[in-house]
Amino acid sequence: MSYELTGKLVAKYDTVQRTETFKTREFAVEKTDDIGGRTILNYAKFQCVQDKTAIIDKVNIGDDIKVYFNIKGSKWEKDGKTNYITNLDAWRIEQILPNAGNNNAGNDFAQPLDTFTATPDVTDDLPF
Repeated sequence: MSYELTGKLVAKYDTVQRTETFKTREFAVEKTDDIGGRTILNYAKFQCVQDKTAIIDKVNIGDDIKVYFNIKGSKWEKDGKTNYITNLDAWRIEQILPNAGNNNAGNDFAQPLDTFTATPDVTDDLPF
C-alpha cells in the first residue's frame, strides 16, 4: 500500500553506503495541520534506498513537496529483547509550485522529479 504526505522539506542528508551493495539517504519534511484554530507542526523523516537516493537532489530546503512512500517495518531481537523499527520508504517526490495565476487552476504540482522525459527530437515508434 502506498501513502503520500505534503509538506516543506526541512533537511536532507548525504547518501550512506550501508554495505557494498546497499545505500540509503534520509530527508525530513515538516507537515502543518490547522486544528481548531491552532497550528500543529509535525516532522516525518523518510528514507530512500538504492536507485531512489537521487530523487531528493532536485528540490531544496524550504521547498514544498509531495512525497509518495511505503511503510516498512522490521522486528529486531537481541539478548532476549525485541525491538520494532518502522521506515517510511520514499519512492517519488513532486515539487509543489506556487500557483502564480496560471490557467491550470488546481494543478499546483510540477512534473514528478523521478520520471523520464523524452527529448522532442525522439520519434515514438512503439506499435501501440
